[in-house]
Amino acid sequence: MNRPLLLKLLAIFVLTLLILIPLGLIRDTVQDRQQHRQEAIASIAASYAGGQTITGPVLVVPYKIKIDEVAQDAEGKKIFRSRSESRQYLFFPKDLQMQGELLPGERYRGLHKVHVYELQSSFHGRIEYQLPSAAQLAAEQITLAHPYLAIGISDVRGLLGAPLLKIGSQALPLEQGAGNLGKGMHASLPQPGLDDSGSLEVSLAMTVAGTESLAITPVGDSNRFELSSSWPHPQFGGSFLPRTRNVSEQGFNAVWEVSSLASNAQRQLRGGDDKTGVESLDIQLAEPVNIYSQADRATKYGLLFVLLTFVGFFIFEMIKQLPIHPIQYLLVGLGLAIFFLILVSLSEHIAFWMAYLAASAACISLLSFYLSQVLRSAARGLGFGAMLTLLYGTLYGLLISEDNALMLGSLMLFVILAVIMIVTRKIDWYQTAALKIAPGD
Repeated sequence: MNRPLLLKLLAIFVLTLLILIPLGLIRDTVQDRQQHRQEAIASIAASYAGGQTITGPVLVVPYKIKIDEVAQDAEGKKIFRSRSESRQYLFFPKDLQMQGELLPGERYRGLHKVHVYELQSSFHGRIEYQLPSAAQLAAEQITLAHPYLAIGISDVRGLLGAPLLKIGSQALPLEQGAGNLGKGMHASLPQPGLDDSGSLEVSLAMTVAGTESLAITPVGDSNRFELSSSWPHPQFGGSFLPRTRNVSEQGFNAVWEVSSLASNAQRQLRGGDDKTGVESLDIQLAEPVNIYSQADRATKYGLLFVLLTFVGFFIFEMIKQLPIHPIQYLLVGLGLAIFFLILVSLSEHIAFWMAYLAASAACISLLSFYLSQVLRSAARGLGFGAMLTLLYGTLYGLLISEDNALMLGSLMLFVILAVIMIVTRKIDWYQTAALKIAPGD
């Protein structure tokens, strides 16, 4: 292979590496904008209310137990001493039901839209309890304190209006704090307190606001939660998925049925585990299209676009003997790279598909016009424009079909390879290598 051709191949290789610089900067910009959105979510949550986790209601009976210990003094003699330790009995609902409606809303920080909600809920449960008898309490040196009902709410700023908690038909005043359940509220039980055993019929009606995510802890022996909303793109997660769900453009309706046999929530709460680690069912108001994740995925194909275009140019040079200057390679590569920056900037203001259409149309039009001059033929420029249109269309298919991206990408590469092999099948590469192609012509 002669020296001019080697220099041309080297120039193309160097230009490809140079194009990686703007592509990397554009990808950094996409990730930076994504970080700004996360900061917007945190800002909204700081002034409104964060993602909510609701736990309860749970009957809590605090007590103090006297513990006798045997120890040794400095001289090795046995000494007897007593200390008091605060503990509590937790009694969970035998059956717990919740009916709720999730009302979605929006808040903005600059260009960034954040999804918020209001949960209008009604809880009903029956709590059965069995306390030690007076003789057992005396024998174990246990002193019961005042019992209360606790409801855990991870961000109490989200409480709207006045929640209503009842035992039977009697409404109870609520106070801040949920004891062992962390943040939330509680209601002291009326005097004289509890008998040795019995049951409580508990109902709770409240409205809670939050940002993007909602979690409910299945604390009952038998739990049934029903939730409906006008939000058409729910994302169900956590430790339990709905038993039944119906999702449409008008919203969703989902029902969870969870037994304590399938959940560790009661054991985790009794053990004092970190409340963020307690098993729960989760719902997120998911974005149907995350423009930043889509744009980030698109930039990963940027180098492939440049390589395919450069390969097309090189093959055209070999077949038509029409030299293309390295500067022209570079300008076309930059035109392909800037598409991704235009895509991100437009998608922050309009729908992603509209931004994609506008950005690709602008870049394809510019490159088709430029290549018509470079290749000295409007037909040739339009031909390359058609090739770019096919590439952009294929990329959009990859972006909107994430589950099938690998299959579609593999087929695309196979088709491209097949086209290159068919187009170059009659080229005598030994003869071509002997041609004098000056890289600067």
